[in-house]
Amino acid sequence: MTTFTQKDPVFVVVQLSGGNDFMNTLVPYSNPAYYDNRKFLNISEEDVLPLDGTLGWHPEMAPFKELYDRGMVSVVQGIGYPDSNRSHFRGMDIWHTCAPDEVSTVGWLGNVIEQLDPSGENPLTGVNFGVGLPRAMSKAGVPVTSVSNLDEYGLMSGISAQQQRVQALQIFKDMYGQAVGSGPVMDYLSRTGMDVLSGADLIKVAPQQYESTVEYGDNPIAKSLRDVARVHTANLGTRVFYTQQGGYDTHANQLPAQPGLFRDMSRAVNDFFADLEEHDADENVVMLIFSEFGRRINDNGSGTDHGSGGG
Repeated sequence: MTTFTQKDPVFVVVQLSGGNDFMNTLVPYSNPAYYDNRKFLNISEEDVLPLDGTLGWHPEMAPFKELYDRGMVSVVQGIGYPDSNRSHFRGMDIWHTCAPDEVSTVGWLGNVIEQLDPSGENPLTGVNFGVGLPRAMSKAGVPVTSVSNLDEYGLMSGISAQQQRVQALQIFKDMYGQAVGSGPVMDYLSRTGMDVLSGADLIKVAPQQYESTVEYGDNPIAKSLRDVARVHTANLGTRVFYTQQGGYDTHANQLPAQPGLFRDMSRAVNDFFADLEEHDADENVVMLIFSEFGRRINDNGSGTDHGSGGG
């Protein structure tokens, strides 16, 4: 049987979808080549939030800099893979499967979840907050719970009469029980359906137990990280969380778009760790923030086009 303690390592992944312009995230403000190539979209040296004598955070990332100054953030630059074709779809496939030379359907976090819970006893070992299931968490036989709205998550939750809900759930169980037949497809449907039932019943307690003085922003990434905090502090055995923030494909209108994305994301991450600290639940949590690729050094007058390495 898989056991879980409150101090087991927990991994949170935040995907910045669209290809974040890393050069305007951590600005090389002391390098003349940056200003030579960024005629329209440069961040002035006076506006950056210095990290050291060569690099500085975007001015809207003050909450992130606060975490960095506390020793809670590490930056890895120049991350990529050979022969990038600058495709969103292929780029994400590679990061999600760690297979740059083939098209794989097995996600790297699917492998991790399987190793953490080999028998698949806990459908909440891996939880995604968002629509659909990231390929990174996908692997045949590995249960993962995907939630778009934690407050409304559940099966037949709108049925007010308890007896009616019990009857409806029993019908659902019968559909996904032995009566559905046999064979690999039916086995998969049966297992998936029962995992959904188990996950819905387990995760519904998280909002009920949660209390916090931290006030998150009113935007999707803030709400998702608040949901991560609610499930994590409920001690339901979740070891891998996944969520994402979209909008980073800034071919045009980057100047008005990117600051708002950074503001929402950096504040949400800061609030998230403040929330965990308030619950004495932060020391075992590590967060990875990544994007499918960076963007080119030279701007196009309104935005930046697909590049390769980022951070």
